[in-house]
Amino acid sequence: MQHTIAREGPTGSSSRAQDDEFEAWLVARERALQRTAHLLSGDVHTAADLVQETLAKVYLSWDRIRDRDSVDAYARRVLLNEYRTAWRRPVRRREQVTDQVPDRAAPRQEYDDQHDLVWRFVGTLPPKQRAVLVLRFYEQLTEAEIADLMGISVGTVKSQSSRALAALRATLHDHPELTGDVEEDR
Repeated sequence: MQHTIAREGPTGSSSRAQDDEFEAWLVARERALQRTAHLLSGDVHTAADLVQETLAKVYLSWDRIRDRDSVDAYARRVLLNEYRTAWRRPVRRREQVTDQVPDRAAPRQEYDDQHDLVWRFVGTLPPKQRAVLVLRFYEQLTEAEIADLMGISVGTVKSQSSRALAALRATLHDHPELTGDVEEDR
């Protein structure tokens, strides 16, 4: 995906160095943000919307981000906030009924679908439990980092994770990754 970035400053000049820096970060991180958004939302189109909102906000804040090592954390926080805002909005139908079938198939997901059954179930969890699982097991954040990111206590992170995992085990009790019967590649 090709991105063109041009930001006009108050004097009409472009901050090309900052734009180049943002573009380099964007190229490196957009796919990871897309995967995280898809895991959170369970829908590729909603994920694309979440990522676009996130990227716009990160871009607009780029010159105020002093610690470039924390850009990923900042983008993750923005993405999570966008997701939380979206789950609180009333559901609106964007689909339009038509008697015409599209000419081409929808694009295939670009992340490893080896764990499709588990992630399909994760998509059915309440939004807060889903967010905790995605942040913990996909983003590999600590409980304290998740609590800080979501603005909740560590105890709430633990309880949401525990409830989600219990539901996962109850529903997918015979899944090889949950029972430890996974065959190792040799």
